[in-house]
Amino acid sequence: MEYNYLGFDINIGKSKPENIVHREVACPFCDVKSLQNIIEIKNDMILLENKYQVLQEAYQLLIIEGSECNADIPDYTLEHMQELMHFSINHWLNIINSKKYKTVLFFKNHGPLSGGTMRHPHMQIVGIKNLEFKNMCDKRQFEGIKIAEKNNVVMNLSTKPRVGFTEVNVIMQGLNDIDTLAEFVQIGVDYIMNHFSVNCSSYNLFFYLIEGNIHVKIMPRFATSPLFIGYNIELVPNNLQEIAKHIKQLYFDKKND
Repeated sequence: MEYNYLGFDINIGKSKPENIVHREVACPFCDVKSLQNIIEIKNDMILLENKYQVLQEAYQLLIIEGSECNADIPDYTLEHMQELMHFSINHWLNIINSKKYKTVLFFKNHGPLSGGTMRHPHMQIVGIKNLEFKNMCDKRQFEGIKIAEKNNVVMNLSTKPRVGFTEVNVIMQGLNDIDTLAEFVQIGVDYIMNHFSVNCSSYNLFFYLIEGNIHVKIMPRFATSPLFIGYNIELVPNNLQEIAKHIKQLYFDKKND
């Protein structure tokens, strides 16, 4: 088994602000005038260098998704969600195409169990110099029960989850149907946060470029199974068909009425 090890600067990490749990801490993303190393502003979306470069041999960027601190993906208009995906994916692909890094990560943390520290909605792009992408995912993790298909985009429920239990996949063939990708990602996040069978306060989005196609994994976050932590055993729930049917009923069947 191959592993990816990446250095983490503890001293920088200790200095990072946190306001997911400690809500009294001021949000630096709301104070736009004080932000430094801004690369691009489009409407109220901002791409900038991460002030806290905790990862060694890496280049960390942040994408502030909008000006509303307490909003998140389910709250956005479809238009804003589509603009956000175009803005973010274009910058992610530009850094990949720069060839400066062996691997370029693109992901989002939301909520107290996601590994994030700031409540204000944002995503991250991380260029890593010395780690190979081939060790970071398995195409089988995107196989699943089809929920919907539109144009070049498919949504499914993973039958071979990366960590375990319920994971929503959105897969786009090629790079030219970002509007539909955005629509499906928003639906997936809304389902997990507002209609899931158990209360969910946290999730991650993980983006992957695999053989020229964009794959997105929407992962609700709970306490991670000890069978996965200790033994790499991914638990697959026996109600995936029911969940897929529920998502279809909520978001897709009504569009066909």
